[in-house]
Amino acid sequence: MTHDGTSAVPATHETTISPVTRDDERAVVALWEAAGLTRPWNDPAADLRSALETPTSTVLGARLHDGALPDGALLDNALLDGTLPDGAVPDSALPDSTLVGTVMVGYDGHRGWVYYLAVDEAQRGTGLGRALMVAAEAWLVSQGAPKVQLMVRTTNTAVLGFYAALGYTDQSCVVLGRRTD
Repeated sequence: MTHDGTSAVPATHETTISPVTRDDERAVVALWEAAGLTRPWNDPAADLRSALETPTSTVLGARLHDGALPDGALLDNALLDGTLPDGAVPDSALPDSTLVGTVMVGYDGHRGWVYYLAVDEAQRGTGLGRALMVAAEAWLVSQGAPKVQLMVRTTNTAVLGFYAALGYTDQSCVVLGRRTD
């Protein structure tokens, strides 16, 4: 994702999107907490570990790199299945990078699901949220998901316009839940 200099991200910065690793746990959880996505009854670190350990889910991270990226670095067309083409450099191996966005994705065999879409406050309005959703949808399609769904908390109505602009609509259903732990 290259910026033209008119957004909040200077043109000398590049952003890459690829799966995070367990080494990113602190940064991922801090981003989720800053975005107001965590709840006291859910352990976000456990959610991250579970997503990374399950073959039908992952967490994609957007990293802001200081300066131009070297040849071979993965950009928007990163292979989201975690494999690298010959000569490619994984995002986490690039120097001077900051995690500025995440999205958790999972495929249950029937539908693709999106969770924990978070963008650092300083990067909001730059198109990063849209780029993360495009990457999330691409990952889910690669898993065979015929439809993508997400849930929005009733207290988070500010994001409804964002999702509507991406083509998401109210599915006229009620989500029920019960804790089993």
